Amino acid sequence: MAKWLNNELSPEEVARFKESKEYASYNKLREATDNLEGPDFDMARAWEDLNRQKISTKSKVVQLNPLKKYLSIAAAIALIITASFLYYGTLNEEISTQYAERAEIVLPDASEVQLNADSQISYSKKKWDKKRDIALNGEAYFKVAKGKRFTVTTDNGIVSVLGTQFNVENRKGYFEVACYEGLVSVLYDKKEFKLPAGNSLIVINGNVKSLKIPNTMEPSWIKNESNFKSIPLKYVLDEFQRQFNIEVTTQNIDTDQLFTGSFSNTDKEIALQSISTPSQIKFKLEGNKVLFYAETP
Repeated sequence: MAKWLNNELSPEEVARFKESKEYASYNKLREATDNLEGPDFDMARAWEDLNRQKISTKSKVVQLNPLKKYLSIAAAIALIITASFLYYGTLNEEISTQYAERAEIVLPDASEVQLNADSQISYSKKKWDKKRDIALNGEAYFKVAKGKRFTVTTDNGIVSVLGTQFNVENRKGYFEVACYEGLVSVLYDKKEFKLPAGNSLIVINGNVKSLKIPNTMEPSWIKNESNFKSIPLKYVLDEFQRQFNIEVTTQNIDTDQLFTGSFSNTDKEIALQSISTPSQIKFKLEGNKVLFYAETP
């Protein structure tokens, strides 16, 4: 088409082009554009306008003192560094575990945290000396070194101590604090509960109750066993799923029925029997999935 518009086609090429389907449309476009006229353009006036614009632009330029220029750059760099320092100073240390995984953490003051499966803690390492505060989602056992107030913050409640050993579990619909040494303060729903050693506070779907705990120095899951006392079955099954990374489904069973007992966190076959037998239910294990069910009459 470009050669045709520039009259660069040979007679043979022109003949072939006129026989094409597109020729009629292109010829109409050419006839229409031949009648178009460009606007008048005053070259001299345009040149004068351009010179006036250059003069106006130059008059607005302010020459900076080179020293001031460098000082401004240095100030900008210092501001960036300061902002970065403040930003990173507020970043939290975060440690998390997956299903069938645990972690042991030593905090800056030598306090110890053992993190259960599917759990997460976060805290400010730089500000730890001034504020011993940990955010928890999941379950963790704390051995707190003596010192300033130590706080565990969850979306269900706040646990505060000065130096003791305690366990906190914070799950959806389930919140439990157990004290194994010393005294623990729990703030839940704007109420404060004092837990001496050997006592626990459990909140299930908003219902609060206090329980005695076994006379041990640490929770059972530290020794690879999960214990339950009058806990709805669905939370037991959730814990089994976390400990073994096995997908759990149910059929024809009441998951709100209360369960008292324990299961091994290292042997899934024994764990399945430990859950199903006292609950009078059956299970079917296939690969990485297990179905708990009740036979219909």
